[in-house]
Amino acid sequence: MDYLDLHRHLEQIVRPGCGTLDLGDGLCVSFLEFMSGHGRILPGEARYACAVHGAEEWAAEPASGAAGLLDVQDSHVVENQTFLYPVFHRPGGDRARELLLLFHGLNEKSWDKYLPWAHRLALATGKAVALFPISFHMNRAPAAWSDHRSMHRASLERRQAFPKVIASSLSNVAISIRLHARPERFIWSGLQTYRDAVQLVRSIHADRHPLVAPGARVDILAYSIGCFLAQILMMADPDGLFRDSRLCLFCGGAVFNRMSPVTKFILDSEANVALYSFVVEHLESHLRRDARLRHYLSEAHAEGAHFRSMLNYGVLRAEREAQFRRLAPRMMAVALAQDRVVPPYEVVNTLQGAARDIPVPAEVLDFPYEYQHENPFPDQEARRREVDAEFRRVFGLIAAFLAG
Repeated sequence: MDYLDLHRHLEQIVRPGCGTLDLGDGLCVSFLEFMSGHGRILPGEARYACAVHGAEEWAAEPASGAAGLLDVQDSHVVENQTFLYPVFHRPGGDRARELLLLFHGLNEKSWDKYLPWAHRLALATGKAVALFPISFHMNRAPAAWSDHRSMHRASLERRQAFPKVIASSLSNVAISIRLHARPERFIWSGLQTYRDAVQLVRSIHADRHPLVAPGARVDILAYSIGCFLAQILMMADPDGLFRDSRLCLFCGGAVFNRMSPVTKFILDSEANVALYSFVVEHLESHLRRDARLRHYLSEAHAEGAHFRSMLNYGVLRAEREAQFRRLAPRMMAVALAQDRVVPPYEVVNTLQGAARDIPVPAEVLDFPYEYQHENPFPDQEARRREVDAEFRRVFGLIAAFLAG
């Protein structure tokens, strides 16, 4: 079955309500429930306290900053607390000895794009492959925020409020409105997802995962903004959970201020300006005013310090490059020549350092058809053979690296 047929087949049959589904080719896919223990770090609580440094307490965050349907405090969003995630695995009673976590991009509304990726890698590597949702994306958001009619109305109102807005669309209006109103959501959601991923791996080591055996090695394939999260996990390596892990970055790996996420599928221009202003241009002033944010992005939390180093190329560069030098034998990147969201030269700049002396391998590929960052393997019947060939080339490289 070539890529297009595989993609169409999987998106028709793999749905969150399917429980465990035998795919008939030596693989099953199961949807498992995850209950986050970290949703209270998000905006929306009356009081905050650090679970690690209990003496640290802070008052409530400001209002949500959005209006109408989108006026929901983040910590009250059910999908930020409990959600389903799919795992591709071998049938039978034996639990997997290796797991591949797949982190996806920003503002994705379904798993469909990633189903053939997970399927191919599960067959090629023998690992169980879990598609784990990151909370700064739309899968962990109320279904109403994807309602066509409601988002059409919100998009019209946004274009009226900001006549010069670029790339505003039904696809990105919800996340754009909420990030524009409170750009610090990007940080808090990222830290929650970091902790959720750590929680998942700890549950495996504690023998509490139904499909993955305790002591299993956990590797990571990350795409787009998922690379940002994965790099922080590998750098912080809490309790040595990722000491043997391999990390492959696909269409990602650059620091935040070297990305360009203004597209109709990710963010509109107004949201991007607000986000860039907060997390890059004026972060230091926000840290001076916001004690809670300052605490979580300080050396008191290793992941917070690494988070800061991944926001701005010039901030904590020596520390970031020292980490990538340490991780170089266990990292690789696959970038695409025509990627405008995460340009390949910025991936190389970040991973190999200013002096280009960090030996992280970075493959820069190009395809013989039109593609975008958001859609590297388009559903083009006329280019079926070329798309299948490039899909096999990319995931052949990734599988070979992960098998090492």
